[in-house]
Amino acid sequence: MAKDFSTMEDSNRSSNPSIHEVSEPARRTLLRGGLSAALGSLLAPLAGVSALSACASAPGPAGSSSPATSGPLLGFSSVPVSTADAVSVPPGYSVQVIAPWGDPAGLSGENAAFKWDASNSAAEQETQIGMHHDGIHYYAQNGSQSGLLVMNHEYTDDGLLHTDGMQTWNAAKVRKAQAAMGVSVLEVSQQAGRWQVVRPSPWARRITGNTPMALGGPAAGHPLMRTAADPAGRRVLGTLNNCGSGRTPWGTYLTCEENFMMYFRGPAQPSPHETRWGLRPGEPSGYRWAEFDERFDATKHPNEPNRFGWVVEIDPFNPSSTPVKRTAMGRAAHEGATIATTRDGRAVAYMGEDARFEYIYKFVSRDRIKPGGFAENAELLDHGTLYVARFERDGRGRWLPLVHGNGFLVAANGFADQGEVLIKARQASDALGGTPMDRPEWIDIDPQGWVYCTLTNNSSREAANQFSTDAANPRANNTMGHIIRWKEDGDFDGVAFQWNHFVLAGDPKQARAEAQGNVKGDAFACPDGLWTDARGLLWIQCDMSTANMGRGELANLGNNAMLAADPRTGEIRRFMVGPSGCEITGATATPDGRTMFINIQHPGESPSERSDPGDPRRVSNWPDFRPDGRPRSATVVIRKDDGGVIGT
Repeated sequence: MAKDFSTMEDSNRSSNPSIHEVSEPARRTLLRGGLSAALGSLLAPLAGVSALSACASAPGPAGSSSPATSGPLLGFSSVPVSTADAVSVPPGYSVQVIAPWGDPAGLSGENAAFKWDASNSAAEQETQIGMHHDGIHYYAQNGSQSGLLVMNHEYTDDGLLHTDGMQTWNAAKVRKAQAAMGVSVLEVSQQAGRWQVVRPSPWARRITGNTPMALGGPAAGHPLMRTAADPAGRRVLGTLNNCGSGRTPWGTYLTCEENFMMYFRGPAQPSPHETRWGLRPGEPSGYRWAEFDERFDATKHPNEPNRFGWVVEIDPFNPSSTPVKRTAMGRAAHEGATIATTRDGRAVAYMGEDARFEYIYKFVSRDRIKPGGFAENAELLDHGTLYVARFERDGRGRWLPLVHGNGFLVAANGFADQGEVLIKARQASDALGGTPMDRPEWIDIDPQGWVYCTLTNNSSREAANQFSTDAANPRANNTMGHIIRWKEDGDFDGVAFQWNHFVLAGDPKQARAEAQGNVKGDAFACPDGLWTDARGLLWIQCDMSTANMGRGELANLGNNAMLAADPRTGEIRRFMVGPSGCEITGATATPDGRTMFINIQHPGESPSERSDPGDPRRVSNWPDFRPDGRPRSATVVIRKDDGGVIGT
């Protein structure tokens, strides 16, 4: 996401670098003084990719299990850097806009149309497509001709959502903001080469910040999950800040709760637990929900924040089903959940946490996946083991089990049971010595079994002498970000792995060595979204913040872009550039690979990250370009004019 919620994402006060000494001083000096001289040693494992044994099967896009092709992967011309308020794609490709914020979602009954002055009510917004599109997946019904498009809506810009923004504030506006986030389930179909949202549809659904949900797994019913409204600690209202996503082999959708703490008003003196999770006195983000929805006042309801920060499982083919927060997968500012399958049929979920100095996680299910879809796997993600990653300086790594009784994870250290370990996953990772990372975000897996994770950036590393650079995060003032990858020893459930850097993002035109990177191809910065298609092409989506875009070391890179990388050669080409002020996020495709769905989030976002409804000057008015309109997040459909496979 483009937001840089500093008060939320820099809450790690552990001393993990000194715990496991991942980088000696001489190495750090080398990296600072001459990054290019150090790249050879950092990237040396790349030469041995083809010689490494493959792991168990890794998932491709929805409905696909095609192997990687042996021919060239990058079959398109690079798109130039752009600052235009438009979507740019290579010659021979076309773009169609569908499903913008505020359009009817296709629910049964009356669906309100979008009002250009943003005067739709909260009740109307509950029938409309949500705001700020993010993670997305296509579920085929009739192959590549029709299916369900399920997408996240991460957060709201109250300056656009309400007629007068936040000049006045009331309960109705809070309710509308809660209705504008969450998840949309849409039916889509292709007619004469054009895609459309089917309205009405028996599968259409809106899941919001007030939708009833169940809690599953070891933390369900835990004393730290109980509230006055839910004394049993097993039912939650809503899901918030839905960022990255995942798709399970049994056909469900995983939506991941990211920076949820910004909606809560903290007590005058937050506890160490609340502080570690970013809760501050007052309401630093200014969302002001607590003024009209008491459950977001952590002084009155201190356990309510513990009920957010989970991976939520949704059955998209059953609109009456209850979403379930899977606590066995751990609590975090979850960026996504990518599922792999072990040789013996168990599920493995890889998850990043988009916050400075937080961690990379892996969950391994106890039980095997059963045939029969969700009905036979309804509790699969409630039982298993959660691990945190530790990257060593020698290119090896270990998965440390977050299991009660392991090492420091005992009652005397504040972990009374497994439920408390999962609720306090950050503190547990601190205690075991996980490696604090530079904002780990989306994760995906290539056909050779390499697992990739984008690390967007981290301008705070060493700035305050809190965390030194290390082997996995080698750059101080990391404005550009990088992509790390690892391969498990044996199978995806392995407890050890080898790792290297796939690429250090950057711009070779920059004077500072640590901002130049080592990109083989088109320069880019701040990698975020990540997706591997059926051919093995790695799609990289950028998330330069609006406050920094076009400035400083990002000055040459234009608007946020999506690039494609050949994992075998490391070559990277720019495939798409988004409109002004946007983030490009979320990627999915039809099984035949001929249609790609990409989300355009917050076009026209201002550097303050909240629009002023009284200011007619807008950075963007995409995609409608109406004089009386407002910029709207939307999904773009990308196709080749000749009907071929995307990327070839």
